[in-house]
Amino acid sequence: MEQQTYEVKLDIFEGPLDLLLYLVRKNNFSIYDIPISEITHQYLEYLDLMKELNLDIAGEFLVMAATLMEIKSKSLLPKPQEELEDEVEQIRKQLVDRLVEYQKYKNVVMNFLRPRESVERNVFYRKLPIFTEDDYYLEATIFDLLTALNEVLRKVPKEYKEIVIEEIHIEEKMRQILDYLNGKKYILFEELMQLEKTRKGIIVLFLALLELIRLRQVFARQKEFFGEIRIYPLIREEQI
Repeated sequence: MEQQTYEVKLDIFEGPLDLLLYLVRKNNFSIYDIPISEITHQYLEYLDLMKELNLDIAGEFLVMAATLMEIKSKSLLPKPQEELEDEVEQIRKQLVDRLVEYQKYKNVVMNFLRPRESVERNVFYRKLPIFTEDDYYLEATIFDLLTALNEVLRKVPKEYKEIVIEEIHIEEKMRQILDYLNGKKYILFEELMQLEKTRKGIIVLFLALLELIRLRQVFARQKEFFGEIRIYPLIREEQI
């Protein structure tokens, strides 16, 4: 049976430069002085997790991985020091320049969307059954979700069976998530993942969660960057 990938088409699904910027911010690295060895190791960890999830990884992610590996490998080659430093620095500078330009672009987009975010925040709050200042409104990114998932999976023994999409009953898990959220204002991401005990079950549940987020049936929210993730259900007007 031919194995397929699960295509994630989410507003929060970003590209390789977003992942690099996420890792830079998460580790409090300077964008102008990124420790290539460490950032490469972490980047490849996320790629491995995305592959295990059978997510449809765009080619750009693999190209970026190759670039990072090239910088790392060249720094280990036995070349004359001056020649080596020039070659590595040139590749590193190209990468840093791309990140800086992309960060500027992201800042412009965020400033443009800020008024919309304020409106959506108010709409989101109005749909909650009870408004409190403790409610989270910052949307979690795909990388925040992957980080949280990885923390859960670290505690579960790894199963060495490929996940075939035909065997994954995502619709059933979607209904399970909605049923579990029924009557609740929110649940923590970790609490949701505890509905499954096996690695495969957790992964299927996570894919179902991504699909519900895509359909805007649930919302993954944080109070601050890299903070805990709450899963809020969509509360329709007739439920209020």
